[in-house]
Amino acid sequence: MISIFVIAAAGFGVASLASRARRSRERAAFDPALHGLVPRDALDPDRAGPPRPDPDHDTVIEVVLAVRRGEWKQAAAYVEAAGQDWDERWSRVELLQELAQEDDDWLKRWRKACPESGDAATVRAGLMVHRAWAIRGSAYAHKVSQADMATFQRMLPDAMKAAHEASELAPADPGPWVVMMTAARALNYDHGQFSRLFAGLQTRAPYHWAGHLQALPYWCAKWHGSDELMYDFAKRALAAAPPGSVLPGVYLYALDEEEQRSGRRLMRTDPADKGLLLTVARALASVPGTDPRLPGLLHLLAYHLTRCQMYEAALPVFRTLGPWCGASPWRKGDRDPVDAFDAARTTAALKVAEGRG
Repeated sequence: MISIFVIAAAGFGVASLASRARRSRERAAFDPALHGLVPRDALDPDRAGPPRPDPDHDTVIEVVLAVRRGEWKQAAAYVEAAGQDWDERWSRVELLQELAQEDDDWLKRWRKACPESGDAATVRAGLMVHRAWAIRGSAYAHKVSQADMATFQRMLPDAMKAAHEASELAPADPGPWVVMMTAARALNYDHGQFSRLFAGLQTRAPYHWAGHLQALPYWCAKWHGSDELMYDFAKRALAAAPPGSVLPGVYLYALDEEEQRSGRRLMRTDPADKGLLLTVARALASVPGTDPRLPGLLHLLAYHLTRCQMYEAALPVFRTLGPWCGASPWRKGDRDPVDAFDAARTTAALKVAEGRG
C-alpha cells in the first residue's frame, strides 16, 4: 500500500514545481514599464546613482595637485572652508588622509608651519589610525597573523594620543572624536570608556554621520557588544535623527552587519522590525536628493525591504533608483549586480501586482 505520506509528499513536490514554473513564466513575461521601472537593458552596474554636479570639483583637483607638489596651504584652506558643517568638514579631512597615505611630506610641512592647527593634527591622527588598520586588515582577529596584530596594537596608543592632542587644538571639532572611537574599538575600551567618547562626539555634533558609523561596530557582536546592543544603538540614532538627516541609515548598516556576521540573509518579518524599516524609509524620503550618501542608502533600503517581504514599500524605492544598480547589496555572494537588482525589483513588482489582484 502506498503511504499517505508518500502521496502527500508527491503532491507537494508537484505543487512546488508548478509554482516555480508559474513564477518562471511570470518573470519571462515581466514588463518593467508596466510597473514604473526602467527596462533591464538600461540598468547600469557602474554607478549607485546619477552623476551629480560637484561645485567643489575644481577646488578638489587643485588640492590634489598641490599636495602632490608638496604644498599644504590649499589643503588647509579647503578644510577651513567647510566651517562648522561638521559632516562636510570630516569628509574633507578624510580626503586629505587618503592623500597623505600616498605621501605625507606636505602634511609634515603643514604641522611644522602651523603646530596649533587642529585640522592638521586631526589629519595626522586619522592617518596614524588608517596605517595601523592597513596592517591589521579587516579580517576577524583569529585570521590576522600575530606579527601584524602586534604591530597594530603597538601603533594604536600613539594614534589615540594624537587624536587627543587634536581635540585640544580644536575643542569644538568632532573630527578628533571620530578618530578616537575608531582607535578605541581596537584598544578594547570597555563600555563605559567608549560611551564617554561617544558622548564627547555628540556634545559637538549630535547627528554626526561618520561618528555614528564608527560607533556602530563597537556595539556589534564581532567586537565588544551583541546584536541587541548594536540594534539598541541603531534605534536610538533612528529616533533622534532630525528631518532630512541620513542618520536613520545607521539601522540599515546594523542589518548588514548582522547578515555579514551570521553568513545568512536576513528575513525579518516581525511587525516591530517591519515598522522600523518603514520608519527608515519615511526618514530617507525627506533627505535632499542632492545628498551624495542617499543613493547608497536607498539601495540598502530596497535590499532589506525586499528581504523582509515588504514589497509595497520596496517598489517605490526601486522606481526612485531607476537604472542605477552599482551598489554593494547587489554584489553579495559575487552575484552580477544587474541580475540581483533586476530579480529583487521584479519580485517586488510581481508581488505587489499579485496582492492587488
